[in-house]
This record gives sequence, structure tokens and C-alpha cells, in this order.
Amino acid sequence: MRIALVILNWNGRHLLERYLPRVISATTYPEADIIVADNASDDDSVPYLKASFPDISVIQLDNNYGFAGGYNKAIKSLDEKYEAVLLLNSDIAPRHGWIEPLVRILSEQKDVVACAPKILDDKSPDYFEYAGAAGGFLDMFGYPFCRGRIFDTIEKDFGQYNNNIDCLWVSGASLLIRRKEYLESGGLDEDFFAHMEEIDLCWRLRNAGWRIIACGKSSVQHLGGATLNKSNPHKTYLNFRNNLWMMIKNYNSPLWPLVILIRLILDGIAGIRYIVKGEWRFCRAIIKAHLHLYASLPKNIKKRNELKDARTSKSLPIEIARRCIVIDYHLFGRKTF
Repeated sequence: MRIALVILNWNGRHLLERYLPRVISATTYPEADIIVADNASDDDSVPYLKASFPDISVIQLDNNYGFAGGYNKAIKSLDEKYEAVLLLNSDIAPRHGWIEPLVRILSEQKDVVACAPKILDDKSPDYFEYAGAAGGFLDMFGYPFCRGRIFDTIEKDFGQYNNNIDCLWVSGASLLIRRKEYLESGGLDEDFFAHMEEIDLCWRLRNAGWRIIACGKSSVQHLGGATLNKSNPHKTYLNFRNNLWMMIKNYNSPLWPLVILIRLILDGIAGIRYIVKGEWRFCRAIIKAHLHLYASLPKNIKKRNELKDARTSKSLPIEIARRCIVIDYHLFGRKTF
């Protein structure tokens, strides 16, 4: 299976300098071509790449299209010889031989559309990293959680998730996906710009009958927060807004309006907690996310209706937990997967 390993870059020369050599040295799979897609950086990323890594192909985009738009445009431009694409953040350090277990899954299991490695923290490699850990799920109100990470509680990796498992979503920080199905599904939703667009994509594909696998036999280390860290209110805004958008698009149940209403109430409680803590700017980010939800409701209802025909089931995927992890976590102290 020929794959294109695509690293999306924006003003990240320092990350390319630090991580690209580690990607090259860890990538032993002979049919993987490393490609950097540059989102119109205004630093010297592209000259640096051409001078230091002349064998690496560079796709130069004419604007900063964000995570979603940047990958969509780069993947559309790839040669058709690539059966699969490996989306890789520029702050990822893979471990030796990491691609082979992923390729084996797609090659041997034709009903699997995407898979991803365990994601560990590059600063503390014994621990999982927030963005994806060892495979992602949702609770019934759309809150994402992972094997290895629930809210801000991060587990230590002692091999407890070294098996392969079906999940609802895997992180776009390191994601191997079939190229044909990626393009046919519409790819990442460019309205999201950044954050949770890979969950939305995986959820759409899962609703269409495909399987998503978290591969415990492969692992990478992720720096995380290289573009927006968790202390930035804009990240809070994107996470709350995009989460609501993807629920409207994908929640496969006649009760979805009620679920959205309850989720809005839970968001309001989160906003009050920010006020109590004196973090007004994060509360404003939630209010902004809700206002944009209402303004974009007709557009997202239209997207929901357009996706109906692609669904193979009238019920929620089994990878969506029929429980509320907010209650489990805060009231009952259940803080591990």
C-alpha cells in the first residue's frame, strides 16, 4: 500500500527543525513518501525545507486554510497512486517502525477506513497525550474522552492499551485514512477551521458503516498546543462551537434536539464555573460559541439532511457511551477509562 505522509505546516520552522528528522529516522516503511503542505507560512519554513531536506516534496498553498482546509487541498492535489494518507502534525515524534502496524490494519481489514497509533506526551513520554491518547469515544452529550484521558486526567502508559480496538474517532495529529473514502466523504469540514474536525470526519464515516481502529501496536510522541494552547480562549471557543456543530450534523437519534438542549445547559454550567474562578474570557468564549451556533443553525441543519442518505443505521454507534461522563467524572470520581 502506497501512502503519502503529509505534514501540515504554518510558520513552524522550529518544529520542522526539531521533529522532521525524527519522523524520517522512525519511518522504515518503504512505500511511504513524506510530504510537507505549507499553509502560506511567512517565516522561512519553505526555504529551510528546500535547503535542508531536498528530497522532501513541498506543497505550497496560497493562503492559511487552517487544519481542515489545508489538509483538504493538499490531499486533493496528491497523485492517485497513494491509496492512503497519513495526516501528521508537525510536532509529532514517531517511534521506530510505527507505520507498519497501521498499514497492516488497512491492508487486512477492508471495512476499516482509518486507524491511528497511541499518542504519548513528548514532554513526559510515560504518559498519554491529551489529543487522542489511545483511541477516542463520545458520551451521549457529545463530550469526547479517550482510552488514557478523560477531561484533564491523563493516565500513565504501562501497556494497558496496547491492544487494537474499535473506537468512534482517532486524533488528526497522527491519522492514517483511505484516500478515496476521505475525498468521497468531503474530507475535513472547513467551516471548523481547527479543532474537532477529525472527530466530525470519523463520526461521519462511522455513521456510513466504516470502522475506526485505535492501534496499540504503534505509538508516537506529541508535543501538543503548538498552534493554540489550552490557555487561549480562542481554543475554548473553537472546541465548544465545533463540538455543537458536529453533534447537529451527526447525532443519529430522533432525540437529537433534546440532547443539544441539555448540552447547551451543561455548557452554561461550565461558563458559570469559569466566572466563579474569575476566568471571564473563557465564559465569553462559550457565549460566543453559542451565538455562532444559533447563527449557523440553518447551514448545519442542511448539512445534517445531506448526510442522512449516507447513514447505514438509525441508531447511535456503540462507541458513543449511553452515559454522561460529566456526572461520572465530577460526582462519582470516575477518572480513568
